[in-house]
Amino acid sequence: MDIVQIVSLGLVAALLIVLLKEQHSSIAFLLLLLVVIIIFLSVLDQIRHIFSLLSYMAEQAQVDSVYFKTILKIIGIAYIAELGGQLIRDAGLNALASKVELAGKLFILMLAIPIVTAVIETILHFIPGQLG
Repeated sequence: MDIVQIVSLGLVAALLIVLLKEQHSSIAFLLLLLVVIIIFLSVLDQIRHIFSLLSYMAEQAQVDSVYFKTILKIIGIAYIAELGGQLIRDAGLNALASKVELAGKLFILMLAIPIVTAVIETILHFIPGQLG
C-alpha cells in the first residue's frame, strides 16, 4: 500500500468515524482501531527494511550491539506509547492517555541510563585526573 492509498483510507475512515460518532460511538472507535491496525500492517515491510538498514549501518560503524538494540527498543517504546496515548485520547480519556505516555517516558529513561552512563564514563576518561 502506498502513501496515497493510506491517506485515502484515513480520509474515508475519518469521514465514517465522524458520521458514526454521534449515534454509535463504540462502533466508531472500533473502526478507528481497525484502520490503525490496517495502516500499521501495511507499513510493516518498510519498518523491517529500515531496521535492517540501521542494523547494517551499526555493524559498519562497529557500534556495540547492546547499545544498538537498546536504541531500537527506545524508539519502539516511543512509538508504541505515542500511538497508544493517541488512541486512548481519541476515546476521550485524556488523563489515562497522559499516564500511558508518562509510563513510556519512564521506560525510555530506564533503558537510556546504561547508555548515558557509558557516555559519561567515556567523557571522564578524556579528562586528565579522572577515572584513570
